[in-house]
Amino acid sequence: MIQFDNVNKLYSNGYEALSQVSFELNRGEMTFLTGHSGAGKSTLLKLVTLIERPSSGSIVINGQNISQIPRRGIAYHRRRIGMVFQNHYLLFDRNVYDNVALPLEISGYRPQDIGRRVRAALDKVGLLDKENMYPLLLSGGEQQRVGIARAVVNKPLMLLADEPTGNLDPQLSAEVMDLFQQFSQVGVTVLIATHDLSLVARYPHRLLALENGQLSNDW
Repeated sequence: MIQFDNVNKLYSNGYEALSQVSFELNRGEMTFLTGHSGAGKSTLLKLVTLIERPSSGSIVINGQNISQIPRRGIAYHRRRIGMVFQNHYLLFDRNVYDNVALPLEISGYRPQDIGRRVRAALDKVGLLDKENMYPLLLSGGEQQRVGIARAVVNKPLMLLADEPTGNLDPQLSAEVMDLFQQFSQVGVTVLIATHDLSLVARYPHRLLALENGQLSNDW
């Protein structure tokens, strides 16, 4: 599903964010990406989403070398990816339903299809009864689950999470991780960037560890 082959990322100021990174993730695999601040985790996620492009090497996703995707094809590529962030990035002037519906509206789905997909996603994360509430009235864990529903409402091939439990207590973190595991079990490839090694240790999933832009281990 995701294959990095000797990927390097060198910025114009001379900073080498990634060096000779190679790995492969299978469809439905759930993997942790760890490393110290500045190790290259965010850069790696940006390469997958084509926010950045590699300086050299190849990145193949679902059989396609994404370095060959032209600028006009980036939006379509990103529809295949769900993104979950530490800070949610919810719109506080819109209710839960409208926040989750936003990606579908942008993609031009019909209203009846939007309703069906939004409610299915909210049901999956246990928030179907709160579709008319506004984010400020929700707990931090509920806000994160709205973010997850928004990320999966498009039925993406892969789900990328950047420090998704950074603001949550251990119990809520476990609930979020359980949701990610459920998505991987139905074939969604899940890559979770985190510096929380205690969280990683509780789950028997593969670990990619970055150190100064290089993979230091992979098991």
